[in-house]
Amino acid sequence: MQGARLTAYELSEAGMDVTLLCDGMAASAMRNGWVDAVFTGADRVAANGDAANKIGTFPLAIAAKRFGVPFYICAPSSTIDMNTPTGKEIKIEQRPAEEVTTMWYRERMTPEKIKVFNPAFDVTDADLITAIITEKGVLRPPFTRSLRKALKTE
Repeated sequence: MQGARLTAYELSEAGMDVTLLCDGMAASAMRNGWVDAVFTGADRVAANGDAANKIGTFPLAIAAKRFGVPFYICAPSSTIDMNTPTGKEIKIEQRPAEEVTTMWYRERMTPEKIKVFNPAFDVTDADLITAIITEKGVLRPPFTRSLRKALKTE
């Protein structure tokens, strides 16, 4: 609910026209031609350009690729971790099951015995990312080269 509570508020306060939609609606909005570009943040960017961000970012990137919508990661250069070769090495935190079973509801929303997979992040593969935007500029593929150059590690 971060997007609904925080991002929508911040964008609205900045004077942007904001429309909130359900997570599952993004692909349909892209297919209908209502999305010109996708901009997301990242909590960590691996040396190859794979990017970990809040859960749901990866499916957005897949849909964007399918419908020809540019997909951008916006993050400070401090999120780039050149010591992590790819997104496969990024440890993903598992959030408490209660976040999806009971926390936001008056009554439990799921049967008692079900298992819950509730990762905090997912990893978007570099080949789905159009560019990574940092304070050091717009970094384009191949990310192994552009990230090193931006961080001056060549």
